[in-house]
Amino acid sequence: MPPKKKTAPKRKAPSESPSDNEDAPKSQSASKKAKVSNEASESTVAANGQPNNKVLPVNINFPPRIEGTVRLSTWNICSLASASKKGFRYYVEAEDPDILVLSETKVNEVPVNPAITSRFPHCTWAISAKKSYSGTAVLSKHKPLSVHTTLPGHPDPNDVKGRIVTMEFPGCYIIGTYVTNAGQGLKTLKEKNIWNEHFSAYIRDLDKKKPVIWMGDINVAPTAIDLANPKTNWNKTPGYTKDETEAFLNILNPPESASGAGKFVDVWRQRHPEDKHYTYFSYRFNCRTKGIGWRLDMFVVSERILEKVKMCEIRSEIYGASDHVPVVMEIDSSILTGS
Repeated sequence: MPPKKKTAPKRKAPSESPSDNEDAPKSQSASKKAKVSNEASESTVAANGQPNNKVLPVNINFPPRIEGTVRLSTWNICSLASASKKGFRYYVEAEDPDILVLSETKVNEVPVNPAITSRFPHCTWAISAKKSYSGTAVLSKHKPLSVHTTLPGHPDPNDVKGRIVTMEFPGCYIIGTYVTNAGQGLKTLKEKNIWNEHFSAYIRDLDKKKPVIWMGDINVAPTAIDLANPKTNWNKTPGYTKDETEAFLNILNPPESASGAGKFVDVWRQRHPEDKHYTYFSYRFNCRTKGIGWRLDMFVVSERILEKVKMCEIRSEIYGASDHVPVVMEIDSSILTGS
């Protein structure tokens, strides 16, 4: 969060920041609450219509996938080690995605986890240069043609490590990200702008070759409807600044200067144009109970494959193993296989 003014008599709880969780320690009491528990069945609904349970449900059931589709899921797990103690596997078993992107894994080496490798034989873990920080993984049931964990053109490889995984499949590219954060007090907004400059060029270049599915923690609330308190956060809080929102919107609808660049679509927002639903709820200030959140995790696809998307939903009840909830999308399997 931005530093508080000395004259401010009270904390502004609604202005909770989606800054990197490594820089935003949770209280011990909040951590203890985030466990699988029967209390989850007592959850109510916040004003925006999303559940406000603080613990992961014991029994998780989702509708079967639509015939002829692959199911993709993305989830910022706020540490694999921590989430594994709070019901991570129950969600994965219930969702059973074909491809799962994990953000903020905080792993320091490739995990030895038979429960993961038996389900996903093709796993790539991008590990940060900084210990117990960042981290992105793409776990797949389908064998990719190639895998990369770099961002071409970026001047500092250490800023990229742990932030991106690209898998190439016969019919498309899948990019999983944990996008650089602008930092408390916007102290690293310059670094975020550098990331956005090179990522925009990268995704446009890939799109010229094959359709792209970009999924993960994108670390931006694109418009005012994507966070609970836009006025108090605008140009003050990481994830909701002019630089960040314009960079994202310029990927969706490239400016004239980006000659030949294709358009992209924020899938969940396209399907839910007015819903004020969020994917991140800070453990602080009782934000989950109050329904105060940010929509930071999403699927962005090349516009030309939008009609192949059959479903995209926020798994709003899957809260407690992390301060984020997963997002899932089903798309015609031909997009992956190229057939």
